[in-house]
Amino acid sequence: MNPAHRSCLLAAVLLVLCSIGAMEPSATPPAAPNLADLAPAITPTARLDISWWAERHTRIVDAVRAHTDAQLLLLGDSITQNYDKANPPDEDFLPIWKQFYEPRRALNLGFSGDTTANVLWRITHGEIDGLRPRVAIILIGTNNTGHAHQTAEQTEAGIDNIIATLSQRLPQTRLLLLGILPSDISPEKTAADQAVNQYLSVRYGKNTGRNANLGVNQEPRVTFLGISSVFMTSPGVLNTAIFYDPRLPTPGKPLHPDTAGQRRMAEAIEPTLAKLMADTPRTAKDPPGNPSANRQPGHSY
Repeated sequence: MNPAHRSCLLAAVLLVLCSIGAMEPSATPPAAPNLADLAPAITPTARLDISWWAERHTRIVDAVRAHTDAQLLLLGDSITQNYDKANPPDEDFLPIWKQFYEPRRALNLGFSGDTTANVLWRITHGEIDGLRPRVAIILIGTNNTGHAHQTAEQTEAGIDNIIATLSQRLPQTRLLLLGILPSDISPEKTAADQAVNQYLSVRYGKNTGRNANLGVNQEPRVTFLGISSVFMTSPGVLNTAIFYDPRLPTPGKPLHPDTAGQRRMAEAIEPTLAKLMADTPRTAKDPPGNPSANRQPGHSY
């Protein structure tokens, strides 16, 4: 293991240990995490054996070198990569990108299937080098608890390590950390995702109410935003109609928001994002590609 990877692993363990110390005391304190247990989520891991993944990484690194003026990064998995699609009616996401993100000189750093380990590899291998963005949006973790079959604790450590790495490499950037979106894959995954979101809310949420004296949210440049409610018809009841997976030629369980769901997500994020970007919130009435006067036209990479 090279020194950079070793540093990432140690940083993740320290982050988790500190977060455990910040939680409310219980009758039986949780055992300290084991480095070997956390390794799948915190060890930077490439997917260069997959041709499209390797090609996309190369294109993004080239785009970063050509557009060091990028002001907004979107880091994530397929839900973020989906903004490249313009396939109506269910996967027509490009107009949402053009309305909310392109005018802010945004880079789409979403890769389908990625876990926290893959994001860690990408952000330490050229995808953010030389950039000074105002804001980076992070939406990751659903594949950790999904196809990677990782625990909530592993996923939390992976996300913590991404935040630590971004904080070190982009010291002037505000980080907007989104909670894992709800899905209907399995009760076990739902429980793990809810546990991760609760952890992130305590660690990175506002120091108010009963958490005010816990010493959490020690990263003032990190804002946590949970938006699960926009995908619910009522508390605890998922609105499966706004996920496209059940309507695919080979139907799947609800995981990926469709066009309407993705727009709901963008609209839910927008007030917080506009505040962090220090610009005017974009609304449903804003025509795509026509940013208001206090914004400069952006790029779609």
